[in-house]
Amino acid sequence: MTERERFFKEMSLNGDPIVRSHIHIWYQVWQEFGDRLDWLLNFSSNVTASMDRNPSRPAGSEWTDVWGCKWYYPIESHDGQCIEHPISSWNNLKDYIPPDPEKFTDWKKAEEDIKDAKLHDRIAHGGTDHGFIFLRLTYMRGFNNLMMDIADERPELDELINIIEEYWYQVVKRWVDIGVDIIGFGDDLGLQNMLPISPEAWRRYIKPSYKRILSYCRLHGVHVALHSDGYIVDIIPDLIECGVTRLNPQDIVNGPDNLANLAKGKIYIHLDIDRQNVTVFGKPNEIDQQYL
Repeated sequence: MTERERFFKEMSLNGDPIVRSHIHIWYQVWQEFGDRLDWLLNFSSNVTASMDRNPSRPAGSEWTDVWGCKWYYPIESHDGQCIEHPISSWNNLKDYIPPDPEKFTDWKKAEEDIKDAKLHDRIAHGGTDHGFIFLRLTYMRGFNNLMMDIADERPELDELINIIEEYWYQVVKRWVDIGVDIIGFGDDLGLQNMLPISPEAWRRYIKPSYKRILSYCRLHGVHVALHSDGYIVDIIPDLIECGVTRLNPQDIVNGPDNLANLAKGKIYIHLDIDRQNVTVFGKPNEIDQQYL
């Protein structure tokens, strides 16, 4: 069976019973252990591994993205923190110019890559940024400002949401037009044990954008993969309704039983195992007890 054939069987929930895993080694881990980690690359046909063998952004570096959000990276090769927000004042909204979807990627090369993937029976992937709708709003306004915007029901918030939504809609249309099989989205929607906003507020402000963009994918036969850190139990049915077909949630904060009750037999679950407690501080037997 080819990679692409297996993908479509899995997405139709008709795959084989084998649980496959992927391990990613961050640069700091590889820096400490180096070639001693190479055994991970071939120890099982059901486990794939990737390693950051070279550093990316140096510690202390800064960068401004295409939206005008300024980022600071305190730790080498790790995610950064958005420290300056282009719409921190609503006065900035009237003159704000969003990025051009045409410049999201090299679309000509992307189309060639997709044709090559299909020619060799591989999955044709499309993608977006980690920071789809909700996270991008926090980057644009700042987290505290956004929380107050939602609480106060600021009318300007709808305008900003429309700007972000339209950008991603146009990016997604381009991916669909060039023939992808699946598009990946990343939007950390949860905190440790709750949503940062009420489910009702999520449905008022965030869900309509999800519905418009994700349902467009499904209407054209493209699968939707969504990654979200944090607790999202309260909105999993909404995400399925919007068009998510492959969900990458965290296990312990959401609870395997909750995930099974809400999603089993409906969508493909690509589970993100605990990175806070058991796999970090647990002994081998404790890890085995949790996951085997």
